[in-house]
Amino acid sequence: MAKNLLLIGGSGGIGRALAARASNEGWQVTVMDLAASLEAHPPAAGIASIPVDLRDAASVEQAFEAVGDLQGFVNLAGFMKGLNPLEQTSVEDLDDIMGCNFRGAYLAALQALPRLRKGKGAMVNIVSGLAANIRPGYGIYAASKAALVNLTKTLALEAAPDVRVNAVGPAAVDTAFLRGGTGRSNEDEESTLNVDQYVNFTPLARLAVADDIVGPILFLLGDDSSFMTGQTLWVNGGGYMP
Repeated sequence: MAKNLLLIGGSGGIGRALAARASNEGWQVTVMDLAASLEAHPPAAGIASIPVDLRDAASVEQAFEAVGDLQGFVNLAGFMKGLNPLEQTSVEDLDDIMGCNFRGAYLAALQALPRLRKGKGAMVNIVSGLAANIRPGYGIYAASKAALVNLTKTLALEAAPDVRVNAVGPAAVDTAFLRGGTGRSNEDEESTLNVDQYVNFTPLARLAVADDIVGPILFLLGDDSSFMTGQTLWVNGGGYMP
Protein backbone atom coordinates (compact mmCIF):
# COMPACT_ATOMS: atom_id res chain seq x y z
CA MET A 1 0.00 0.00 0.00
CA ALA A 2 1.34 3.46 -0.91
CA LYS A 3 2.41 5.72 1.93
CA ASN A 4 0.92 9.21 1.76
CA LEU A 5 3.23 12.14 2.51
CA LEU A 6 2.10 15.77 2.69
CA LEU A 7 4.68 18.56 2.45
CA ILE A 8 3.63 22.09 3.39
CA GLY A 9 6.08 24.58 1.94
CA GLY A 10 7.13 21.87 -0.46
CA SER A 11 7.98 24.21 -3.35
CA GLY A 12 11.11 25.52 -1.64
CA GLY A 13 14.59 24.12 -2.15
CA ILE A 14 14.44 21.58 0.69
CA GLY A 15 10.86 20.68 -0.20
CA ARG A 16 11.67 19.98 -3.82
CA ALA A 17 14.61 17.77 -2.87
CA LEU A 18 12.51 15.96 -0.27
CA ALA A 19 9.59 15.44 -2.67
CA ALA A 20 11.88 13.94 -5.31
CA ARG A 21 13.63 11.53 -2.96
CA ALA A 22 10.47 10.52 -1.11
CA SER A 23 8.71 9.84 -4.40
CA ASN A 24 11.64 7.68 -5.52
CA GLU A 25 11.40 5.76 -2.25
CA GLY A 26 7.75 4.90 -2.75
CA TRP A 27 5.88 7.70 -1.00
CA GLN A 28 2.78 9.19 -2.64
CA VAL A 29 3.65 12.88 -2.28
CA THR A 30 1.38 15.92 -2.13
CA VAL A 31 2.81 19.44 -1.97
CA MET A 32 1.02 22.42 -0.42
CA ASP A 33 2.38 25.93 -0.86
CA LEU A 34 1.50 29.46 -1.87
CA ALA A 35 -0.06 29.61 -5.34
CA ALA A 36 2.86 31.78 -6.51
CA SER A 37 5.36 29.21 -5.25
CA LEU A 38 3.57 26.34 -6.99
CA GLU A 39 3.50 28.38 -10.20
CA ALA A 40 7.21 29.17 -9.94
CA HIS A 41 8.15 25.55 -9.22
CA PRO A 42 5.43 23.13 -10.38
CA PRO A 43 5.80 19.69 -8.76
CA ALA A 44 7.27 16.88 -10.84
CA ALA A 45 5.05 14.35 -12.60
CA GLY A 46 3.18 12.14 -10.15
CA ILE A 47 3.28 14.69 -7.31
CA ALA A 48 -0.02 16.40 -6.50
CA SER A 49 -0.24 20.04 -5.46
CA ILE A 50 -2.69 22.12 -3.43
CA PRO A 51 -2.45 25.91 -2.95
CA VAL A 52 -2.60 27.19 0.62
CA ASP A 53 -1.87 30.36 2.59
CA LEU A 54 -0.97 29.42 6.15
CA ARG A 55 -1.81 32.92 7.38
CA ASP A 56 -5.46 32.30 6.46
CA ALA A 57 -7.29 29.77 8.64
CA ALA A 58 -10.02 29.26 6.03
CA SER A 59 -7.40 28.55 3.36
CA VAL A 60 -5.76 25.92 5.56
CA GLU A 61 -9.05 24.20 6.33
CA GLN A 62 -10.08 24.22 2.67
CA ALA A 63 -6.71 22.86 1.50
CA PHE A 64 -6.95 19.89 3.85
CA GLU A 65 -10.41 18.94 2.61
CA ALA A 66 -8.70 17.13 -0.27
CA VAL A 67 -6.29 15.23 2.02
CA GLY A 68 -6.97 11.69 3.22
CA ASP A 69 -5.11 9.51 5.70
CA LEU A 70 -1.44 10.36 6.09
CA GLN A 71 1.62 8.30 6.95
CA GLY A 72 3.85 11.37 6.90
CA PHE A 73 3.47 15.13 7.28
CA VAL A 74 6.29 17.68 7.03
CA ASN A 75 5.89 21.40 7.67
CA LEU A 76 8.68 23.19 5.77
CA ALA A 77 6.92 26.54 5.55
CA GLY A 78 8.68 29.61 6.86
CA PHE A 79 10.12 32.96 5.87
CA MET A 80 11.76 36.06 7.30
CA LYS A 81 12.01 39.71 6.26
CA GLY A 82 15.56 41.01 6.20
CA LEU A 83 17.88 41.47 9.14
CA ASN A 84 16.32 43.96 11.54
CA PRO A 85 16.84 44.71 15.24
CA LEU A 86 13.69 44.22 17.27
CA GLU A 87 13.39 47.98 17.79
CA GLN A 88 13.20 48.41 14.01
CA THR A 89 10.73 45.56 13.40
CA SER A 90 7.19 46.66 12.66
CA VAL A 91 4.14 45.09 14.24
CA GLU A 92 2.95 44.27 10.72
CA ASP A 93 6.12 42.26 10.04
CA LEU A 94 5.81 40.52 13.40
CA ASP A 95 2.22 39.50 12.61
CA ASP A 96 3.14 38.36 9.10
CA ILE A 97 6.10 36.21 10.19
CA MET A 98 4.43 34.73 13.25
CA GLY A 99 1.22 34.27 11.27
CA CYS A 100 2.96 31.94 8.83
CA ASN A 101 5.80 30.38 10.82
CA PHE A 102 3.94 29.67 14.07
CA ARG A 103 0.20 30.30 13.82
CA GLY A 104 0.10 28.68 10.39
CA ALA A 105 2.10 25.70 11.64
CA TYR A 106 -0.38 25.32 14.49
CA LEU A 107 -3.38 25.46 12.14
CA ALA A 108 -1.81 22.91 9.80
CA ALA A 109 -0.89 20.57 12.66
CA LEU A 110 -4.49 20.57 13.90
CA GLN A 111 -5.65 19.50 10.44
CA ALA A 112 -2.88 16.92 10.00
CA LEU A 113 -3.15 15.14 13.36
CA PRO A 114 -6.46 13.27 12.83
CA ARG A 115 -5.26 12.17 9.39
CA LEU A 116 -1.96 10.98 10.86
CA ARG A 117 -3.77 9.05 13.58
CA LYS A 118 -5.78 7.19 10.96
CA GLY A 119 -2.67 6.57 8.87
CA LYS A 120 -0.42 5.68 11.84
CA GLY A 121 1.95 8.39 10.64
CA ALA A 122 4.61 10.78 11.87
CA MET A 123 4.98 14.57 11.79
CA VAL A 124 8.18 16.54 11.26
CA ASN A 125 8.41 20.30 11.73
CA ILE A 126 11.30 22.22 10.20
CA VAL A 127 12.59 24.72 12.74
CA SER A 128 15.97 26.50 12.76
CA GLY A 129 19.20 26.59 14.70
CA LEU A 130 18.27 30.21 15.42
CA ALA A 131 15.51 28.90 17.68
CA ALA A 132 18.19 28.22 20.30
CA ASN A 133 21.42 29.78 18.95
CA ILE A 134 20.39 33.44 19.07
CA ARG A 135 21.86 36.00 16.66
CA PRO A 136 21.10 39.73 16.36
CA GLY A 137 18.75 40.79 13.59
CA TYR A 138 16.84 37.51 13.39
CA GLY A 139 14.60 38.19 16.41
CA ILE A 140 11.06 37.56 15.20
CA TYR A 141 12.02 34.73 12.86
CA ALA A 142 14.03 33.07 15.64
CA ALA A 143 11.16 33.54 18.10
CA SER A 144 8.71 31.95 15.65
CA LYS A 145 10.95 28.89 15.31
CA ALA A 146 11.53 28.66 19.06
CA ALA A 147 7.76 28.64 19.48
CA LEU A 148 7.57 25.86 16.89
CA VAL A 149 10.08 23.78 18.88
CA ASN A 150 7.84 24.18 21.91
CA LEU A 151 4.75 23.32 19.86
CA THR A 152 6.51 20.20 18.56
CA LYS A 153 7.16 19.00 22.11
CA THR A 154 3.59 19.69 23.21
CA LEU A 155 2.14 17.92 20.19
CA ALA A 156 4.48 14.97 20.83
CA LEU A 157 3.09 14.58 24.35
CA GLU A 158 -0.53 15.10 23.44
CA ALA A 159 -0.54 12.94 20.29
CA ALA A 160 1.34 10.02 21.84
CA PRO A 161 1.30 7.10 21.43
CA ASP A 162 -0.60 7.34 18.13
CA VAL A 163 1.53 9.93 16.33
CA ARG A 164 5.21 10.76 16.69
CA VAL A 165 6.11 14.46 16.37
CA ASN A 166 9.72 15.59 15.92
CA ALA A 167 11.64 18.48 14.38
CA VAL A 168 14.71 19.14 12.27
CA GLY A 169 16.67 22.31 12.98
CA PRO A 170 18.90 23.21 10.02
CA ALA A 171 21.54 25.87 9.96
CA ALA A 172 21.65 28.09 6.86
CA VAL A 173 20.90 26.10 3.71
CA ASP A 174 21.78 27.27 0.20
CA THR A 175 18.22 27.76 -1.08
CA ALA A 176 15.97 30.66 -2.08
CA PHE A 177 15.15 31.12 1.61
CA LEU A 178 18.39 33.10 2.01
CA ARG A 179 17.02 35.52 -0.59
CA GLY A 180 13.55 35.97 0.88
CA GLY A 181 11.79 32.69 0.14
CA THR A 182 10.27 30.82 -2.80
CA GLY A 183 7.25 32.66 -4.19
CA ARG A 184 8.06 35.76 -2.14
CA SER A 185 11.21 36.99 -3.89
CA ASN A 186 13.50 36.64 -6.86
CA GLU A 187 15.66 33.59 -6.16
CA ASP A 188 18.58 35.40 -7.80
CA GLU A 189 18.55 38.28 -5.32
CA GLU A 190 21.52 38.86 -3.06
CA SER A 191 21.69 36.58 -0.02
CA THR A 192 21.02 38.06 3.40
CA LEU A 193 23.88 35.92 4.74
CA ASN A 194 27.63 36.60 4.63
CA VAL A 195 28.42 33.12 3.32
CA ASP A 196 32.20 33.33 3.58
CA GLN A 197 32.05 34.45 7.20
CA TYR A 198 29.45 31.80 7.99
CA VAL A 199 31.54 28.99 6.49
CA ASN A 200 34.61 30.13 8.40
CA PHE A 201 32.77 29.55 11.68
CA THR A 202 31.36 26.14 10.64
CA PRO A 203 33.53 23.14 11.61
CA LEU A 204 32.55 21.19 8.46
CA ALA A 205 33.60 24.26 6.45
CA ARG A 206 30.73 24.60 4.00
CA LEU A 207 27.18 25.77 3.62
CA ALA A 208 24.48 23.11 3.83
CA VAL A 209 22.58 22.06 0.71
CA ALA A 210 19.01 20.79 0.56
CA ASP A 211 20.01 17.12 0.41
CA ASP A 212 21.78 17.48 3.78
CA ILE A 213 18.39 18.10 5.38
CA VAL A 214 16.36 15.52 3.47
CA GLY A 215 17.99 12.48 5.08
CA PRO A 216 17.25 13.52 8.69
CA ILE A 217 13.62 14.31 7.74
CA LEU A 218 13.10 10.89 6.16
CA PHE A 219 14.77 9.26 9.17
CA LEU A 220 12.22 10.89 11.48
CA LEU A 221 9.37 9.80 9.22
CA GLY A 222 10.55 6.20 9.09
CA ASP A 223 10.70 3.10 11.25
CA ASP A 224 14.33 3.65 12.29
CA SER A 225 13.13 6.49 14.55
CA SER A 226 10.10 4.61 15.92
CA PHE A 227 11.09 5.28 19.56
CA MET A 228 11.72 9.00 19.05
CA THR A 229 9.21 11.76 19.71
CA GLY A 230 9.46 15.36 20.89
CA GLN A 231 13.05 15.63 19.67
CA THR A 232 14.88 18.18 17.53
CA LEU A 233 17.74 17.06 15.29
CA TRP A 234 20.19 19.95 14.83
CA VAL A 235 21.76 19.74 11.36
CA ASN A 236 24.40 22.45 11.15
CA GLY A 237 27.87 21.14 10.31
CA GLY A 238 28.88 21.48 13.95
CA GLY A 239 28.19 25.20 14.08
CA TYR A 240 25.86 24.79 17.07
CA MET A 241 26.24 22.03 19.66
CA PRO A 242 23.55 22.27 22.38
